[in-house]
Amino acid sequence: CPCLRRGWPTRGFATMRGTRRAIVATVTEILVTGRSILIGTPSVDASEALAHELASAGIDHQVLNARLHAREAEIVAAAGQPGRVTIATNMAGRGTDIHLHDLVRSSGGLHVIATELHSSARIDRQLIGRCARQGDPGSYQIMLSLEDELLRLLPAEQRERLQAGASPDRSGELPSRWVRLFQRTQAQFERMQAKQRMQMLKSERERLKRYRRAGLDPFLELVDE
Repeated sequence: CPCLRRGWPTRGFATMRGTRRAIVATVTEILVTGRSILIGTPSVDASEALAHELASAGIDHQVLNARLHAREAEIVAAAGQPGRVTIATNMAGRGTDIHLHDLVRSSGGLHVIATELHSSARIDRQLIGRCARQGDPGSYQIMLSLEDELLRLLPAEQRERLQAGASPDRSGELPSRWVRLFQRTQAQFERMQAKQRMQMLKSERERLKRYRRAGLDPFLELVDE
C-alpha cells in the first residue's frame, strides 16, 4: 500500500514552555476534526509536565509511561478512538499497533507530535512511524525548543550563545532557519556515536586476537573478567 503519511512543518521555540503552549493550541485545533493524537515525549517527567498543560487547558487525555505500564495495552488499544489524546514516552507501547476508528480514518488518521529530537534519528523515526501504518492516513509534526535535551549535550558556552542570539516572535516561536541547528546537532551526535561504536569494535577484535595468540579461549576469559 502507498504511504499516506504527511509531514507538517517543524516548529522551533526559544523555551520548552513555548513548545508546550504551541502543542496545546495544535491539539485543540485537531480535536474538532475527530482525529486522534499521539504525543511522544523523551521522559516520564516530560510526559507529566505536558499532561499538566493539557489538563490546565481542559483537554482530556491519557498518559502512557513507565509508571502506568500495567495499563499499557489498554491505553494503546484506545489511542485510535475519535478525539483521543495520548501522551507517551517514546519507548512506551512499541510493537503494538494503534487501530483507528472509522471516523478517525476518514478524518485524516492519527496525528503524531514529536516534542523533541533525540541524539539518534532512529528513535524519532520509530515514533513518527506510529501514524499512517498499513495503508491508513496520518500526519506528524515535530516541535522543538532551545531547552531540549539534545541541545543540553552541547557545551554550556555554546548553549548560552544560542539563547542570546535567538530572535523569537511574540509567541516565542523561532524563525524556520533555526530548525537546521537541531538537525545539525543530531547529525553531529550520530557521527560521534558511530565513531565510538567502531572504536569499541576495533578494541574488541584486538583483545580477541591477543587471547588467541596466547592460546586462551577468549569467551571463557571474557566471562571471568
